[in-house]
Amino acid sequence: MMVDRTRLERCLKPRTIAVIGGATAAKAIEQSLQIGFDGPIWPVNPGRQTLGGLPCYPSVAELPGTPDAALVAVPASAAPGIVAELAEADVGGAICHASGFAEDDEAGAQLQADLVAAAGDMPLIGPNCIGIIDYLDGAALWPDEHGGRRVETGVAVITQSGNIAQNISMQRRGLPLAFLATLGNSAALSAPDLATGLLADDRISAIGLHLEALGDIHELEALAMQARERNVPIIALKSGTSALGEQANLSHTNSFGSPDVLVDALFARLGIGRGPDLPTFIETLMLLHVHGPLNAPTLTSASCSGGEAALLADAAEAAGVSMPELPESTARGLRETLGPRVHVRNPLDYQTFIWGDEEAQQRCFAHLLTAGSDLHALAVDVPRHDRADPQIWRGTLRAFIAAHAQRPAPAAVITSLPEGLPDEEAVELIDHGIAPLHGVREAMTAIRIAAGISAARARPVLPLLPAHPSGASTAEAARQSARHAQTDEDSAKRMLAASGVPVPVGRVVDSARDAADAAGALGFPVAAKVVQPVMAHKSDHGGVRVGLMNEDEVIKAVTAMEGIGTRFLIEHMVADGVAELVVGLRTDPIFGPVLTLGVGGTLVEVVRDFVSLLLPVRAEEIHAALRALRLWPVLDGARGRPRADVDAAVRAITAIVDWALADGTVSELEINPLILRAASAGTAGAESPEAASTAAAETAGAERAEASGDGAVAVDVLLRYAGAAQRPTDEPVRELR
Repeated sequence: MMVDRTRLERCLKPRTIAVIGGATAAKAIEQSLQIGFDGPIWPVNPGRQTLGGLPCYPSVAELPGTPDAALVAVPASAAPGIVAELAEADVGGAICHASGFAEDDEAGAQLQADLVAAAGDMPLIGPNCIGIIDYLDGAALWPDEHGGRRVETGVAVITQSGNIAQNISMQRRGLPLAFLATLGNSAALSAPDLATGLLADDRISAIGLHLEALGDIHELEALAMQARERNVPIIALKSGTSALGEQANLSHTNSFGSPDVLVDALFARLGIGRGPDLPTFIETLMLLHVHGPLNAPTLTSASCSGGEAALLADAAEAAGVSMPELPESTARGLRETLGPRVHVRNPLDYQTFIWGDEEAQQRCFAHLLTAGSDLHALAVDVPRHDRADPQIWRGTLRAFIAAHAQRPAPAAVITSLPEGLPDEEAVELIDHGIAPLHGVREAMTAIRIAAGISAARARPVLPLLPAHPSGASTAEAARQSARHAQTDEDSAKRMLAASGVPVPVGRVVDSARDAADAAGALGFPVAAKVVQPVMAHKSDHGGVRVGLMNEDEVIKAVTAMEGIGTRFLIEHMVADGVAELVVGLRTDPIFGPVLTLGVGGTLVEVVRDFVSLLLPVRAEEIHAALRALRLWPVLDGARGRPRADVDAAVRAITAIVDWALADGTVSELEINPLILRAASAGTAGAESPEAASTAAAETAGAERAEASGDGAVAVDVLLRYAGAAQRPTDEPVRELR
């Protein structure tokens, strides 16, 4: 639905509120008064004189003014009528607390549709939600307990789950909540709708979204763009990894593209951080609140324990956080402060020689803060006050705070255990511009996420392609994608070759004798494949024979395949490859066109080393995706291996993507393998350009020619079109370059 932004902002930042109902509504009045709401609160209940200590009004029409927001805490059956009255009265927005709607049954779904219709253009939050709390201005349309407090600045959290929202409000980590909202059924307003309505408030430092369902990814895209313009970082916690759409998966790469993988790809594309769990979600919000996105995941740390230093180093490496060597000037100052018995390095174990000496600790920490990392951390846990005296540990915190005041730099305190820092100390650290981070693993992951947001912002923005540009619904698009026609491999390769994708020299034949003649003309070794009838995973049916070294072997192989095929593709084999990739393209009914890159060949499903990208993509993003593979050291020439021609691979993949997008009807394409030759070793062992040209000329369009200098060659192709018949086989021959 189209959201009235003016009304939504009134609803989210209300100056006047109405509460409609009985005891539940009274609880909301109590909560608003407790956190200091100083605007008018108007209870509505025709059967009561007062509610929550305030005079009641018999109906919405008799209110003394127009509320900015109204809590509707009445039975589900009565909610549509009340909401209609609020919409007619030009109320800013309504929060429907009641359950018994679409989450129950078909009757509830119809009631929910009636509720949305009654709201019309008026923003409607819920139903089946607890409500919203504005901790900045003190409005709590929230008929339940919560653990938040008034703040001057902080993070906004929007969740679909009321219980998770309550748990977040009860955290004892000092995280300043500026706004908390629950969406329930999200019948009219989505998480991006609410988040967009909060972006104009400069007091909100970051936004956290807990999503049980993604909804319209283009709404998330629009939110991410506006948040980037407003410099408000976003982190999401996406729960649930069940299938988002049914697909007929014939290719290996299709099976890799699970919904969760595509969620990762979406968030990476949009610059939205993704928290793997609730504790990391909170710690990342903490880091973003205090320091915003980090330029890079680099960390310098200090602790008084070698064991803690080792834990930090291990967790940093696991999370992809770098702990660089200390600059000489920093190391020199630390050596002067700590003496010759302390080995100065990063992570720093400053040992216990200065433990309890706040002045010496301050000097140590001040030197540490000159290291130039994107974050400088003190690792310390404050003991529980009911069983130990924490004063000496608090002195260490005071020394770090004083050092930070002296040498301002991005700083954090990291505890080894989540409960290692009392709430009051966490709040004090935030007040001094130091991020309290609870738990080593969570802290390191938060650092990586915060840096990832910054890296995504540095990339130029490419709008996401629609999942189904024809305007069909998601369900209809899924049905259309299931109706497909697979094109034979030779025809697919002709089309790819015509678009600049290198393919092997090949010829289609009808008999074993013709196959032997073709193999002799092409040069050995060759591969023989069934092309008619068209089938996926030909090797599983005995429809592929490779490494054939003479005519007798070709005749024997094709004769054996005549029981399952009537036409055969004979191809010259690429014998000088140094690596194999799999390249997959498909259209997901939720996410749109998806490119998957990974380890190819026979190991594709064993190794399962792959990266998925949403389209469109730039060449540099394809290159970065290849670098993200575990295979990368092999491609890059590790341990004396020849370096693969990655640039040729990027060119070929770019051409594949451009062709598929221009065609517009490709539902699934997989090239496995895309064989890469050495970057500088040439094409030793391949046929000469003259021989290949002669063979191509002899067949006059019946075969495809591979340029001998190609560094990346598409050797096996699976191609399907959505709702289309098999494509013709008379595509033009690709000429030698």
